[in-house]
Amino acid sequence: MPNYRIAPSILSADFARLGEEVRNVVAAGADIIHFDVMDNHYVPNLTIGPMVCEAIRPHVQVPIDVHLMVKPVDRIIPDFAKAGANIITFHPEASEHVDRSLQLIRDHGCKAGLVFNPATPLHYLDHVMDKLDIILIMSVNPGFGGQSFIPEALNKIAAVRQRIDAAGRDIMLEVDGGIKVENIAAAARAGADTFVAGSAIFGKPDYKAVIDAMRGQLAQA
Repeated sequence: MPNYRIAPSILSADFARLGEEVRNVVAAGADIIHFDVMDNHYVPNLTIGPMVCEAIRPHVQVPIDVHLMVKPVDRIIPDFAKAGANIITFHPEASEHVDRSLQLIRDHGCKAGLVFNPATPLHYLDHVMDKLDIILIMSVNPGFGGQSFIPEALNKIAAVRQRIDAAGRDIMLEVDGGIKVENIAAAARAGADTFVAGSAIFGKPDYKAVIDAMRGQLAQA
């Protein structure tokens, strides 16, 4: 059975109690904290920066997975590495030199990855598989939490899983957008091993019950 990881997105957390929220969701069984960075330029929303990452870092031991929805990306990568990020992903369209941006992340001691929007082609992977630790497939259009899962993402996940297997590399395959108890198994069957969930977890009173239910579905996938 694959090593499945659940990564709650703090975009849906209570920001007035963010330290408490991340502690609670890790205690409930989260493997990773997913950190959504939006710049009101690459995506039509504005969220959080390195200061917030630095503030929550002492509250959790699990990896912090920073998803940069910003353009340009290179300027901000070192700031997030210094703030305590363990994983940094970005959208290839937001970088002038994808290979260089990936290397920049790795040079700062973080795992590096690319993010693919629903309509972004996978050809960006052709020449950088050796620099990837993670590939993130968006199953919604980025910018806002609480959107519905786009089923076509399952085909894209399957296509990326084929590429990872063909490359013979240990690359995480993450999916983000509309993931919930009802569809997490389908994403796993398509080939995903890491699952970002925001409102599906933080929108419920009992985080552990939701995460346990997700793990139950994954065990049957």
